[in-house]
Amino acid sequence: MSSKVRYRFLLLLLKWVVFGGIIGAIVGSTTAFLLHFNDFLGHYRENNNEWLIYFLPFGGILIGFIYMRIGKRDQNDSAKGNNLVIEGVHGKAQVLRRMGPIVYFGTFITILFGGSTGREGAAIQMGGSIAETINRFFKVHILDKKIFIMSGISAGFGAAFGTPVTGAIFGMEMSSVGKLKYEALVPCLVGSFVGHYVTEKVWGEPHKEFIIESVPSMSITVLLKIITVSIIFSLVSVLYSLLRHGIQRESERYFKKNHMIRGFVGGIIIVILFMIVGSQDYNGRGLEMLEQSFKGDVPHFAFLAKLIFTAITLGTGFVGGEAIPLFFIGATLGNTLSELINLPLSFLAALGLIAVFCGGTNTPIAAFIMSVEMFDGQGLEYFFIACLISYMISGYHGIWPSQSIYPPKSRLYMINEGTTISQAKKQKKRKID
Repeated sequence: MSSKVRYRFLLLLLKWVVFGGIIGAIVGSTTAFLLHFNDFLGHYRENNNEWLIYFLPFGGILIGFIYMRIGKRDQNDSAKGNNLVIEGVHGKAQVLRRMGPIVYFGTFITILFGGSTGREGAAIQMGGSIAETINRFFKVHILDKKIFIMSGISAGFGAAFGTPVTGAIFGMEMSSVGKLKYEALVPCLVGSFVGHYVTEKVWGEPHKEFIIESVPSMSITVLLKIITVSIIFSLVSVLYSLLRHGIQRESERYFKKNHMIRGFVGGIIIVILFMIVGSQDYNGRGLEMLEQSFKGDVPHFAFLAKLIFTAITLGTGFVGGEAIPLFFIGATLGNTLSELINLPLSFLAALGLIAVFCGGTNTPIAAFIMSVEMFDGQGLEYFFIACLISYMISGYHGIWPSQSIYPPKSRLYMINEGTTISQAKKQKKRKID
């Protein structure tokens, strides 16, 4: 390597460190605000303000009005959420700068009135929005623009969950199934670590900790049990994806993409379900039951209730993240299965949390690294197996239809590289017809 090439390489490296740091610092600050205000609104409703849930249908109207009024420009629709961010990484769409503030407001409304959702989706979309703003300001090259967006994703994820290494990998893995975009490694790594540091150390926002009390010793019997439950976790992640996108597709078709009516009807359904269940455990974030799933008994139907509540909430136009609901579904399902197959409760809750997240997001490497960061490296071999099985069994289902496939998970799928999950499903449907 000549001295001139080395010099240009060092300048490029320095550029990505600087821009990754800038994106991380800004996204870390906005994520700290998101986490703090999100918790405030959640606690406010949960503590003797249960009546707010009855206003959820009107919250749906407000969110729908905002997205219909200012959330769209040309073919770039902020209502696509993380799918628009993924399309931005692939150069198929433009991430709107207004997307970040809109999704924050929508998430706050959803949480305040009891919609079942998470918050990392808002952090990721704000990361993409901030990255796009910096892109515009510095007028960067189209290839650099894609890397900027990935670093914004990493910063948002690392800051939201306190998992900086996972955040770095997630930003590179989220947009494409089966492919890591290594050219974005440095800015994603810097953005995620800076975002995490700013959120936790500068602004003092703590992150939830989950503890595995015991891990079973390896044996043939234990291994067979792990394989069995991993398949179950994967199938449940598929069930969630099918229900969530099925509700979205049918509600958009029936209401002709009128987000205000969709949100109103979806809110009414959630209120009715809340009245049937008689508890707000499945409204909002569900963090208390998520924590309880690592410590003691939870209702056996908890995973299914959260799955239905979240699928309806997000499928009818409300806003928020899907990672925490996937955590909830996986952990409570693991808690229930622990009684049936005689494995430690906290261990199986952790395994379910990671496996369902992996199956839903199609990010096996990020999911495995998350297990290391969240659970201090305990039971690595089991989490590796669970991620592998969940990734393979889930096929081409997932929470983000805009993900591109590089390469197919198996030659049996007969899918061309670069095909999106939504396109693959349409091809499969045409073959069946």
